[in-house]
Amino acid sequence: MADIFSVIADPTRRHLLELLLERYVAADAVEDSPHAGESSVSELVHALDLSQPTVSKHLKVLREAGLVAVREEGQHRYYKLDSSPLEEIEDWTIPFLSADFDGTAADDDAAVWADEAPDVAGPGSEFGRTVGRTVAATSHQARTVVEDLQANASKLVSRLRK
Repeated sequence: MADIFSVIADPTRRHLLELLLERYVAADAVEDSPHAGESSVSELVHALDLSQPTVSKHLKVLREAGLVAVREEGQHRYYKLDSSPLEEIEDWTIPFLSADFDGTAADDDAAVWADEAPDVAGPGSEFGRTVGRTVAATSHQARTVVEDLQANASKLVSRLRK
């Protein structure tokens, strides 16, 4: 099974999780059906404006990581968020988020900065989310480039040996 951090590093998978979260929250407020909060693959394809095979590939990775549950009904697949694996991430990040980084400034410059930009320094801020998404997306892109280079190098070596 892939590392949960690697799974959510991909921006398309994060977007899928966000869509499923929106559906889950909306359904929780309205319905009490066992199928509440589910989205069909076709709904997700439409929302993401991607091909069905691409969306299915990402849903498979999310399913293997335990982040989504699938219900099969004939030829149709319905996906629902399962946030329990995200507890691993929550457990790992809590020490960082609960540290008093902005409240223990040792010098005047740091204290002034914290006073001028409390929304930037606080945990869970939009700034933090933006930085986190950017780092995760960049990391994923770099890993994809390296994997592509390794695959191409292997093919080249195979051809040279023949």
